[in-house]
Amino acid sequence: MTTLKTIQAKCATSTFTKRLDITFDESTGLITKVEDAKKLKSEVDFYYEDDCLLFAGMGDIHIHAREDASGKNTYKEDFQSTCCAAINGGVVHVGDMPNNPIPPIDDESYLNKFRLTQKVNVPILLYAGIGPQTRPLSFTVPYKAYMGPSIGELFFKDNQSLDDVLIHYKNQHVSFHCEDPIILEENKSKATHGLRRPVSAEIMATDTALMLIEKYNLIGKLCHYSAGAGLAAIIKAKSRGINVTCEVTPQHLYYSEEKLKNKSATEQTYFQMNPPIRGESDRVALINALKEGHIDYLATDHAPHSHEEKMRGMSGLPGLDTYGAFVTWLIVDQKIDTKIIAKITSESPGVFFNQFLESITNKDSHFKKFGNGFGFLRPDFSASFTVLNLSKSLKVEEKNLKTKASWSPFLGETFPGSVESVYVCGKKM
Repeated sequence: MTTLKTIQAKCATSTFTKRLDITFDESTGLITKVEDAKKLKSEVDFYYEDDCLLFAGMGDIHIHAREDASGKNTYKEDFQSTCCAAINGGVVHVGDMPNNPIPPIDDESYLNKFRLTQKVNVPILLYAGIGPQTRPLSFTVPYKAYMGPSIGELFFKDNQSLDDVLIHYKNQHVSFHCEDPIILEENKSKATHGLRRPVSAEIMATDTALMLIEKYNLIGKLCHYSAGAGLAAIIKAKSRGINVTCEVTPQHLYYSEEKLKNKSATEQTYFQMNPPIRGESDRVALINALKEGHIDYLATDHAPHSHEEKMRGMSGLPGLDTYGAFVTWLIVDQKIDTKIIAKITSESPGVFFNQFLESITNKDSHFKKFGNGFGFLRPDFSASFTVLNLSKSLKVEEKNLKTKASWSPFLGETFPGSVESVYVCGKKM
């Protein structure tokens, strides 16, 4: 019995949009052949009309799955529920952040957490944490540095402390949560979350992060960027050859302080996150930067908390369940070029994931089965696909969510399209 299957669809990459016949091997989970569509509908195993658009499987490189060896936070989310929420949102691989009760900060703690990910069918890349006393692992992984206080204990109280540690991380892959600790301390007694974490804290931290990336030749990434006024510094740094990329979240692209004023006080409490939802001018600046190709990743910062925790003022929003549907809003309503969409949702996240395949496979063979990795419609890459239906709208309702948090910042919103199908490593989910 043959394990070869063929899917025909209108496909989007960063260089073209056209119908393709993609053949893959269900047994290996890898693509074997890609060619212009020639087969009849009856000759393929999976067929999609032109109202659907197929992407190489989308990846979310910034999420908080909550599971570690302690098990203390799995009531919020665990790797299994993360997997369900990801597939529900059309996401086929994720990058999990390290601010756990037992943070992955050395070889042993990293591999102990990594082994917990092997029970699920969505590949999970783990970030290691950088703290005041940490040092790099013996193998190549992505790192996360919290420049100011956030959820967890891995953060720095001043920039000099961060500088003193990063000297040991030269040439490493370091992602920065950009909020200046001094400005946060100066504003901690202000009346609202937005005032306590002002845009000036993000802009100041951006300058510091760019300086450190250049100083220590880091492969840098700025997480969940929200400050429109800080984009110019990032664009200038890229033009100077500084190795930096940046993420933006769906919530920062969709919501603004002005829009949230239309919601009740209770609803507004649920939107608290770090960095905060900014003003409309910041939102528009992010959208424009996305259209102009300056944003590298669409990443949700999926951070599930219980209803009780949100009412107590805990920061963080879930986002995996709505990833694909939100992308249809970018395409249909915001007229974002599908070539840019393919870059920020599939190809750039794939490149980010793929660069760690060999290093982690040398420590654990679990990643060996992914071939050349994710993000591209090419032979020997993972047969992982996200198919969006651009004409089948979706109203976000609690009953359709898979996250343990059971809520979404997009509850009640209607997106113009939805996730039609998801394939992970040759398997239709």
